[in-house]
Amino acid sequence: MKSAAPIEEPAPTKLPAETSPQVKRTPEFWKQLSRNRFLYMLLVPVAAYLLLFKYAPMFGEIIAFKNYRLADGIWGSPWVGFDQFEKLFASREFYVVLKNTLLLNLYHLAFAFPVPIVLAILLNEVRVEWYKRTLQNLLYIPHFISWVVLGSIVIALLSPSTGFVNYLLKGFGMEPIYFMADKVWWPISFIASGIWKEAGFGTILYLAAMASIDPTQYEAARIDGASKLRQIWHVTLPGIRSTIAILLILQVGRMMDVGFEQVYALRNDAVTSVAEVISTFVYTRGLVNLQYSYTTALGLFQSVIALILIVSVNRIIKAMGERGLW
Repeated sequence: MKSAAPIEEPAPTKLPAETSPQVKRTPEFWKQLSRNRFLYMLLVPVAAYLLLFKYAPMFGEIIAFKNYRLADGIWGSPWVGFDQFEKLFASREFYVVLKNTLLLNLYHLAFAFPVPIVLAILLNEVRVEWYKRTLQNLLYIPHFISWVVLGSIVIALLSPSTGFVNYLLKGFGMEPIYFMADKVWWPISFIASGIWKEAGFGTILYLAAMASIDPTQYEAARIDGASKLRQIWHVTLPGIRSTIAILLILQVGRMMDVGFEQVYALRNDAVTSVAEVISTFVYTRGLVNLQYSYTTALGLFQSVIALILIVSVNRIIKAMGERGLW
């Protein structure tokens, strides 16, 4: 008998180059750089700004470990090791300044941080377009006013003799309050003026996040009989949760830095015990009293604590299932 002819198997088809797993589609760095050269050119001003004003000044941090004198320069000044830090931690003023900085930031986190979220939700529910635009413009305007001007307006409004707020209090039969010279009312005035200036502008990111929410989710919630508050709680807030998490991380990272302009514009000698913060302390001691090494040590301590805070909160946010900064 003749043996059966062997059955020939069809030759395996080759995958095209674009779908073959062996072919890597990642172009070379220089080819990609040449292809997207105009996009990368947009990064040049940002990179130059960061190098000149953020990274280059970090060279001056070595002053914290020296007894710096202008006549000797940075390299000519003698090394003192951690003497400036020992002097800093032994000072009572340091703990007062640190307490004021942390308290004002905690007040801001508790009372000012939620305000842009609430405003953005309210603006998102406005259906009359021209009315919504008008409200947004009115809320954004204070952000573009300098604290030098806005601080003068706040002081004038809260004046015990001619201020509009005390005029209203007198109309209700109440005694006038010297808001800017009272150690209890000054932090309240500080936080309230900060909300007035920045809350409206802070709604921009939240409104952008709300614009990306699928409208069908609201339709499904309405079909299920959800009220407006239920829609906000179950659709709007989960939709902007990642944005809230990112901004919360950034806010905690600024926990050691209240800022200079607002405090300097609103403070006075009567409230120094509650209004002196790290930024103003560095200004008065470092630039006015020429204690450069001492205040540089304080600034380095401030930066290290801020780094620890932002890394820690970022890890906590990621552990909760949200995307962090990295």
